[in-house]
Amino acid sequence: MLLLAISAAIVAAQGSASASDFLWGGLYVLLTLAVLEARGFYGERLHDATVDTVARIFTATTIAAMVLALTRAVLDGGDTLLGHQTLRVWAFALVFLAAGRIGITIDRRRALARGEIGANTLIIGAGSVGHLIAKRLRERPELGLRPVGFLDRDPMITSTQDNDGLPVLGASWDLERVVQDNDVEQAIVTFSTAPHPVLLNMIRRCRELGVQIIVVPRLFEEVNNRLEVEHVGGIPLLRQATVDPRGWQFSVKYALDRVIAAVAGIVFLPVLAGLALAVRLSSPGPILYRQRRVGLDGHEFDMLKFRTMRGDAEHSGEADARWAASMTGSTIGKVVPVQDRRTAVGRILRKLSLDELPQLLNVLRGEMSLVGPRPERTGYVAAFEQHIYRYGDRHRVKSGLTGWAQVQGLRGETSLSDRVEWDNYYIENWSLWLDLKILLMTLPALLGDGGATGEPSPEADQAR
Repeated sequence: MLLLAISAAIVAAQGSASASDFLWGGLYVLLTLAVLEARGFYGERLHDATVDTVARIFTATTIAAMVLALTRAVLDGGDTLLGHQTLRVWAFALVFLAAGRIGITIDRRRALARGEIGANTLIIGAGSVGHLIAKRLRERPELGLRPVGFLDRDPMITSTQDNDGLPVLGASWDLERVVQDNDVEQAIVTFSTAPHPVLLNMIRRCRELGVQIIVVPRLFEEVNNRLEVEHVGGIPLLRQATVDPRGWQFSVKYALDRVIAAVAGIVFLPVLAGLALAVRLSSPGPILYRQRRVGLDGHEFDMLKFRTMRGDAEHSGEADARWAASMTGSTIGKVVPVQDRRTAVGRILRKLSLDELPQLLNVLRGEMSLVGPRPERTGYVAAFEQHIYRYGDRHRVKSGLTGWAQVQGLRGETSLSDRVEWDNYYIENWSLWLDLKILLMTLPALLGDGGATGEPSPEADQAR
């Protein structure tokens, strides 16, 4: 498919050309495919965002074009048309390849969502991590792994642990039977009470049965994308490069945040003025809504939003207090009957998340970042820190207008523990590219289901 796309791009770019031009085009095809292969484009991946796919194609086509241009310049001399021809081939190849790959990806995701394709997956280890893996796979069928059950001699199933509706199919000695009876193609090794030699033996037996293996590493909370494998004899060591949230990298990030927020504020000034006027005319009350939130290092600040409701949210109680209580198993805030107090203008602002635009001022003040964990209100934070694993770790960086959890669909009254997991993933794997990717994914999230920053419910007082 990729070969056809690049070949079509060359024909479209060169039109009527000599045999020599098409020979150079053939070389460009081989160079592009070689770079894609070298960068692992054809490797197995559970999930690849569209922006990642386009970025890999951009890199491969650009490198191939540079090598081709240099080679032609050396061999063909100073032909002034060479650069123009190479640029045209590169542009067409980038567009054709990206469009073709995105089309294939969309078609595959739809087939996965319908259950037409996918690999039956056995989870080895029925502990807390095994159950978490099962939950994630069932929530995201687009990953292509269909969990069929657990393999564990001593499964962890208690009154407080839901087994995700999946059976425990047996113990280590039942592996061959379980693989055969369930047509298992993939196995995920999580933590188990089985001894180390038993787990190793199961992995080797899976390979002999033609089952692909994925292993959840120990101390997985501290594993990020910057791992380098070294060896002492035959023992692999994982050297992990980290980014210090208090280091120069985040200082650069926060400086860029302010510059971009200032530029965006100037560009969108007419829009902001129009929205402010609409809010003023929609109902009595202030234009901006201020609410105390918790940000970097637990410091509190007033987060700004365009007012979208009538009345006083603080006296009416929190409409999502019931959700917050369900996250902690205790009562938080004042639970009130759900009332829709949104104005007509407020409904539109919330649907498009335009009510969040005043937070550009929070970014200019240094209280927030463009990308980061969404800030929580002060009344909830103390309880969340006591009950939600690693909740406090998300305060290592500034809060954001949008975040990794939000563009993954964890908005509104969704699992807070899942959201915290994604927030900490963002912090530990942060890069400027990840920030850019999140910003690019925010617009589709906004258009998809009503807000990348997330709302607890249409009637709730403020977005999460």
